[in-house]
Amino acid sequence: MTSSPIGLSAAENASASSALKIHYRYQQAGDVKVFYREAGDPQSPTLLLLHGFAGSSFMFRDLIAQLADRYHLIAPDLPAFGFTEAPPRGEYAYTFDQLAQTMDQFTDALNLRTYALMVHDYGAPVGWRLALAHPQRVTAIISQNGNAYEEGLGEAWAPIQRYWRDPTSENRSALSEFPTPAAIKWQYLEGVSDQSLVSPDGYSLEGMQILRPGNAEIQLDLLLDYASNVKMYPQFQQYYRQHQPPLLAVWGKHDPFFMPAGAEAWKRDLPQAEIHFYDTGHFALETHATEIAADVRDFLERHLRPSE
Repeated sequence: MTSSPIGLSAAENASASSALKIHYRYQQAGDVKVFYREAGDPQSPTLLLLHGFAGSSFMFRDLIAQLADRYHLIAPDLPAFGFTEAPPRGEYAYTFDQLAQTMDQFTDALNLRTYALMVHDYGAPVGWRLALAHPQRVTAIISQNGNAYEEGLGEAWAPIQRYWRDPTSENRSALSEFPTPAAIKWQYLEGVSDQSLVSPDGYSLEGMQILRPGNAEIQLDLLLDYASNVKMYPQFQQYYRQHQPPLLAVWGKHDPFFMPAGAEAWKRDLPQAEIHFYDTGHFALETHATEIAADVRDFLERHLRPSE
């Protein structure tokens, strides 16, 4: 059998090359046409990647390329984000319960019977709801600044919490700058010591998406409904205590929204949780994709492929 210059057979090289290709697809899930990125061998352990605000599956682009040789990666865009096609406001309930239901339909449509979860920001409460509904499916959890404890909520939440307590038009208007390109750019750069490491591609893409007609109002609806996630924190924590899923937290320690204390809090319910901090902000993958990918690979190899 002919070998390649790097020591793999031609067949092995062809298989590796196929695994590293990223496919861009759509899948109907209820009344939502979900856009998703897929890479890796479907026979390998699956990692379901759920992004947050203000992001999309695009935030996982570098991580996917670094893990696809060993894992099957599925990264959907949530409704109201990225390239997913969802009904307009008023025809679809833009709540976290509904986002989770759509993702549940999406995973069923793809026949994903087991998967590790990697979540960020809004993707976390969506993922926690999937875990509550199907604990037998979740093989491991990786959280990149995806919160589940009240001590993780930073001071940046103060005006949002005021809106939760008193959802008046005045308090909603006070948050009108939140779903704007300028605010999104700030989220990408805040807490990053060397901002030249942050590609403008991410915040520019998401800045354009937020300008789509009706999207800003949808984002304010989701911001209000985020209070439902905080109310569910005790249920999420009970899930951790009861099922003891392997958990890795990969955390930008200068995140203005989700503080390091939120990552450390997992130790109360999951004594074996692995907590890693990086010198960056909310979008840690923008500056530390290589380091995080190495830590994720090590974690998954130990927990999903320990006998190899």
